[in-house]
Amino acid sequence: MTDVTGAPADVLHTLFRSDQGGHEQVVLCQDRASGLKAVIAIHSTALGPALGGTRFYPYASEQEAVADALNLARGMSYKNAMAGLDHGGGKAVIIGDPEQIKSEELLLAYGRFVASLGGRYVTACDVGTYVADMDVVARECRWTTGRSPENGGAGDSSVLTAFGVFQGMRASAQHLWGDPTLRGRKVGVAGVGKVGHHLVEHLREDGAEVVITDVRADSVRRILDRHPSGVTAVADTEALIRVEGLDIYAPCALGGALNDDSVPALTARIVCGAANNQLAHPGVEKDLADRGILYAPDYVVNAGGVIQVADELHGFDFDRCKAKATKIFDTTLAIFARAKQDGIPPAAAADRIAEQRMAEALRH
Repeated sequence: MTDVTGAPADVLHTLFRSDQGGHEQVVLCQDRASGLKAVIAIHSTALGPALGGTRFYPYASEQEAVADALNLARGMSYKNAMAGLDHGGGKAVIIGDPEQIKSEELLLAYGRFVASLGGRYVTACDVGTYVADMDVVARECRWTTGRSPENGGAGDSSVLTAFGVFQGMRASAQHLWGDPTLRGRKVGVAGVGKVGHHLVEHLREDGAEVVITDVRADSVRRILDRHPSGVTAVADTEALIRVEGLDIYAPCALGGALNDDSVPALTARIVCGAANNQLAHPGVEKDLADRGILYAPDYVVNAGGVIQVADELHGFDFDRCKAKATKIFDTTLAIFARAKQDGIPPAAAADRIAEQRMAEALRH
């Protein structure tokens, strides 16, 4: 079913009438010469220019691409609000297999579309796009972050992402056990790639025992070679969530890690990881709370990366970024306090605080 424009009617319903909508602007972009088909979604500019990455992905349909852009842009509004950034939420998706169609011409065309928004949307890397790609986009668009240090950027943001997750873990430990140290705790890390391997370093430095898993054997081997003691590996995530005596579970790979199958099997008392969209559906946070498992909202604790790319716009300073990422500890504690006060799960408390900040900005 389509509307008069030929766009899928359910996408327009989401945009204009559903609780998941409320977006300010959605731009459909096409450059036939390069093969570019893209969607730029701006959810909110209440706190400042929308900031969010560019996802390059072979969506099954244009409808799926638009829905993903809407979803991701909304999530960035909440993430940026909770990170204390003066940015709203936006996201872009480029439709197609990056291995097949990504080209310099396509990225330059995309940069021109972002530039045409005049700074309402600031882009960065996401799934399927990299620092080198942002360097190309930046040739046509000054509202581009996540660039290489050679081109005035901050480079890899995984270092601060991992640091922020570690601060969230410390806050979780403080809330549950009255002590922010992870010394002597057993932490399971699912996914030890870009972010996960940095997180393992923080955990070992703090004296935690770490159990890891990853679909890539070389990623696991790299960690085990570096840490011959204090780190062990299990076959897969199914085995990891069932490890006896696990204190903290850190999903650092794909989204949807917390679902109707995994939550009942979890042995950990705390879930705090870097993966985006960990809750498979809206009821999962209540299931975790009913089991007495403390959940540190993913978009709060993994905000170190967006803190870093936002700082590029002001002339990147690593120490300034690290100081902001350190505050994730206090923000996480504030969420747990609000959750207890309102009698709701932490994920709902984080949403309330973010919505309050955005609403206050609109009133001024």
